[in-house]
Amino acid sequence: MADAYDVAVLGGGTGGYTAAIRASQLGLKTAVIEKAKLGGTCLHIGCIPTKALLESSHLYHQVKDRGAEFGLKVKEPAYDFPTIAKRRDGVVAQRYKGVQGLMRKNKVDVIEGSGRLRDKNTLEVDGRRVQAKNVIVATGSSPRGLPKVDFDGKTIINSDHATMAAGVPDSICIVGAGAVGVEFATFYSDLGIKVTLVEALERLVPLEDADVSKQLQKSFEQRGIEIRLKAMVQGVKRTRGGVEVDLGGEAVWAKQLLVAIGRAPNSQELGLERAGVELDERGFIKVDEWLQTTAEGVHAIGDVVGGFLLAHAAAHEGITAAEDIAGKRTIPFEQELVTRCTFCAPEIASVGLTEQEAKEKGHEVKVGRFPFAADGRALIHGEPDGFAKVVADAKTGQLLGCHIIGIQATELVAEAALTRLFQGDAWELGRNIHPHPTLSEVVGEAASAVAGEAINF
Repeated sequence: MADAYDVAVLGGGTGGYTAAIRASQLGLKTAVIEKAKLGGTCLHIGCIPTKALLESSHLYHQVKDRGAEFGLKVKEPAYDFPTIAKRRDGVVAQRYKGVQGLMRKNKVDVIEGSGRLRDKNTLEVDGRRVQAKNVIVATGSSPRGLPKVDFDGKTIINSDHATMAAGVPDSICIVGAGAVGVEFATFYSDLGIKVTLVEALERLVPLEDADVSKQLQKSFEQRGIEIRLKAMVQGVKRTRGGVEVDLGGEAVWAKQLLVAIGRAPNSQELGLERAGVELDERGFIKVDEWLQTTAEGVHAIGDVVGGFLLAHAAAHEGITAAEDIAGKRTIPFEQELVTRCTFCAPEIASVGLTEQEAKEKGHEVKVGRFPFAADGRALIHGEPDGFAKVVADAKTGQLLGCHIIGIQATELVAEAALTRLFQGDAWELGRNIHPHPTLSEVVGEAASAVAGEAINF
């Protein structure tokens, strides 16, 4: 006889386990099916370990290259990569234990194995039958590769390989200057490794506001990162001791090639067609604003549905789906409310529309900017690069977007996101009292600058 549940979640990543917890909180008997480890890509080979690596590389860079500026005398600092990796793994292990504990606390059954849908209410997990009134598909995504270029995990690698590597090369070529590419460019550069960053489009982080892209390019070039824009990879050739990347008129040689050109949905071989779940032309599962698929009783969340492929987006999609199943709808999921965070140096964070997107949507816009160079706390940190930019509707004053590049930008964007959630105006964000001296003042001043009322710039 099949195990019976109110909700079965296929995939135990950030979105999956969050959906399971919320479903259980709402009184639904819930199970999570996971073929690897709870926590998924984000916890084990993505967000958490990469940020642990970046923390170590940043500290090394600060001591080695900027210690004297802060009055520190350090003789020949060096890094020990095995220790960096051990710390990375320790952070992951602690979080993994925490997720396992959450499953027990919330009485969520964890079924280990590879699951497939037999129909919209039945899953098969390595020969075991699981019956569920509702299914949430949360199978995530995988790194995309270049055509006819195979990953070997040594010379030609993807982000999974780079995150879990036991060492680093002395030079690297990174293809793709989205979030993953620029984060790893920062990591390797901090360790003193020669980095060449290749992007097919005309600017770095092409999904961000154009002004942010310009600032990041300036900061990266000052760090010594070599940048190739509007450069298409024509071929890749392994050579003795490295790899040669043909950019059509220029060949870039490096010890390693990291391909960071995006991610593909894990939507194949899941039995979705048996359940009546439709995919779009790119392989992402079609869903509505409540994460309901084309099959009644089947929801889908996270990377497998497209949009912003971010762990926190997946988590909120999971909550939305679970509440929809339980008949406890609050608000539908909106892509424009997703905060985007990139942990390069300087950090990038944004929410809502870019200036160009706002204009394309028919808004007459007003923009406010405030530089970190005019903020006391940023100067204390020795990090004056970057700015906060607020985009508002010129007629109504409503905040349409906020874009930050600079120190701890990822910690600063939440205030603007809350303003967006409440459909607030730029002046309200500006009139919120920001403590002094803090980095948060940059956001408040940028919001006030929309009306020409910034005080300190």
